[in-house]
Amino acid sequence: MEKTGQSFFLYDTTMIEAFLTYLRTERRYSELTVKAYGDDLRQFVLFCLQGDDSNVGKLDPSGCGELLNRFDPERVTADDLRAWIVSLTGEKKLSARSVNRKISAVKSYFRYLRKEHIVEKDLFPKISALKTSGRLPVFVEESRMHRIVEELLQPTDDFETERDAVVVLLFYATGIRLAELTGIRLDDFSSGYSVLKIRGKGDKERVVPVIEPVAARIVHYRELILAQDICKNENNFLILTHKGEPIGRSEVYRIVHEVLRRCGVQGKCSPHVLRHTFATHLLDHGADIRVIQELLGHASLETTQVYTHNSIAKLKEVYNQAHPRAKKYKED
Repeated sequence: MEKTGQSFFLYDTTMIEAFLTYLRTERRYSELTVKAYGDDLRQFVLFCLQGDDSNVGKLDPSGCGELLNRFDPERVTADDLRAWIVSLTGEKKLSARSVNRKISAVKSYFRYLRKEHIVEKDLFPKISALKTSGRLPVFVEESRMHRIVEELLQPTDDFETERDAVVVLLFYATGIRLAELTGIRLDDFSSGYSVLKIRGKGDKERVVPVIEPVAARIVHYRELILAQDICKNENNFLILTHKGEPIGRSEVYRIVHEVLRRCGVQGKCSPHVLRHTFATHLLDHGADIRVIQELLGHASLETTQVYTHNSIAKLKEVYNQAHPRAKKYKED
């Protein structure tokens, strides 16, 4: 491959797009994940190209495809990676978790390039992930969640009220992700809406039960859609806008935030908080950690085990409040 005298340029077709296609077709990554990988890689490439042209750093990564096509990954060094990481933590002030996600994207890209024999050296044995604080998952306490569920289970004849209730109840009853909820189609359910088939990350399928009160709410919600002629184009999605179109992610996020805020939940109010709440409450009531792993669609048990820390914290709190010696020690 012919190279110019500038250190990071290569006249060749784009390799980033080939990598992103690989993620879509072979690894079966979601479109959202593929987009995040692409954004991270383009930012890294432009950072490297700054050494060749001071104007490069001012470019928007999404609008300089021709320049990115000429990037030569073979000339990247571990020092370039370290300098990029320093700029992310220093100048851009990103959190360790965000930086580690970007490092993971670049690492995956170079692993793909080695597999395709485009590069030979492995830079990453010399690059370590940043240490992150052991933040526990945020969840809604059980007593408050009980009151929220009781309120949401009261049927109304208002379409948006019913839809919003179904959204929140499904998150809490099944532990599904935001992207999974917006992708639910009617034929993903068994008869009576008692079992739901989920297409998760990597296009992996899993099955989760839907408890009877939530299934009954879905039935009522669907009856309203038909009675009020909400869905005129006969699409097959479960969660719809008032115009009968498939709902977007930002709208679902807004629904969850508003419902939880209205019900008195403080702090973060998001679909993922309800997913954490689902897992934490199951564990508190004796569910096996591997069953929770299966329900959440986690590839690794290690990912699920973070919820055990919440339960241990709760046990300590109960112990300190109930054990006579612990109470005496606190009083002293």
